[in-house]
Amino acid sequence: MKVLLVDDDPALLEVLGAYLRGAGFEVLLAEDGEKALELFPTADLVILDLMLPKVGGLEVARLLRQERPELPLLILTAKGEEEDRILGLELGADDYVVKPFSPREVVARVKALLRRAGLKEELVYGPLRILPKARQAYLEGRSLPLSRLEFDLLLTLAQHPGMVFSRERLLEKVWGPDFPGVDRVVDVHIASLRKKLGDDPENPRFLETVRGVGYRFKEDAPSP
Repeated sequence: MKVLLVDDDPALLEVLGAYLRGAGFEVLLAEDGEKALELFPTADLVILDLMLPKVGGLEVARLLRQERPELPLLILTAKGEEEDRILGLELGADDYVVKPFSPREVVARVKALLRRAGLKEELVYGPLRILPKARQAYLEGRSLPLSRLEFDLLLTLAQHPGMVFSRERLLEKVWGPDFPGVDRVVDVHIASLRKKLGDDPENPRFLETVRGVGYRFKEDAPSP
């Protein structure tokens, strides 16, 4: 799981980043709001300081919620910033921590937010079973030979059934914001994924094309 840590204090980035990596997370670092907005499309959770250069934390929070309403957001505030903290929560932050704080507490809150966000031990849709931590998927009890990108693509869609993802959004989320590819890359991987799932594009069980927009995991995918 990728955690985006945003703060203008290099020492905090180093210490808290080390604790998060020790807990098994991949950590993306940003020292200002501008960099945070570049990196957030690939993150699974954001830890955001409200006092930031270039683009303020409250504006970053507003834009995050506008673009990715499902993204877990933990804000960092200093004592005496109660008004900003309230504004952050009103903008959709899921939790907050007041500085100075224990890095262990932040890690515990991150884990709790991810659990509440539905990052479960497994996702089951009828004959399809996905194990995010083990990075394995099974269809009718048979292990699927998925590449890293195919698994990330399937997991991204399956974690949000019914939500439409544009090709551009999938490129950012799965391949990363610096990937120099084109939309066709997504189509090729979706086709390969469908073949391995035995999914008919004209009458799909799992992966549905939203013409002119992108793809989604069917909200009425087979139940367990």
